[in-house]
Amino acid sequence: MVKKLASLFSGGKDSVYATYMAKNEGYDIACLVSIFSENLESYMFHTPSVEKTKKQAEVMGVPLLIQGTKGEKEIELEDLKIAIQKAKDEYGIEGVISGAIQSVYQASRVQKICDELDLEVFNPLWQKDESEYLDELLKEKFKVIIVGVFAYPFDSSWLLREIDKKFISEIRDLNKKYEIHVAGEGGEFETFVVGCPLYSRELKVVDSKISIEGEYSYRLEIELV
Repeated sequence: MVKKLASLFSGGKDSVYATYMAKNEGYDIACLVSIFSENLESYMFHTPSVEKTKKQAEVMGVPLLIQGTKGEKEIELEDLKIAIQKAKDEYGIEGVISGAIQSVYQASRVQKICDELDLEVFNPLWQKDESEYLDELLKEKFKVIIVGVFAYPFDSSWLLREIDKKFISEIRDLNKKYEIHVAGEGGEFETFVVGCPLYSRELKVVDSKISIEGEYSYRLEIELV
């Protein structure tokens, strides 16, 4: 069994929950790896409020490796490879944790990099039922907020909303009406985890700034304590 893993960590629900699942299965979370992309439309990497992974790492008590990238398609994968190699060199990792659910694009590229570096990939959310997954987040005491929306019919009122029973009910309705992925797998919304069993305490949002990027497209940068 692979013991020491690095988590590919964006701060959103999928990467945090995948890390939680890995820890529950007995893996050692040796470090977190976050990619800070200059390209807000990155194909690979979550970008809203990603720099706040520093706060999450603090309350998790886990080292964080940060790698910058210009976010150019495919070229950004070289930056990811550099970061994973650094995790291998500095922390002796034997594999990485990925939070991919349905994205073959993301999963296949992470797998290719890990094959090249002789590392395993632990992908506990792969092909997980999205609707059941949201219920599971609540059951496991995850407090998740929305930090970006990027599809019709979303507007800025969805930002900072918590994924709770009301949210889940509404997102299921949007799935039926507009085929919105209930877990945002189509990029329709982005999330940030402010509280979960991995944290020593809950993070509090003390300020936020909305960026309007177009019709039905809003991004939120948050300040935390």
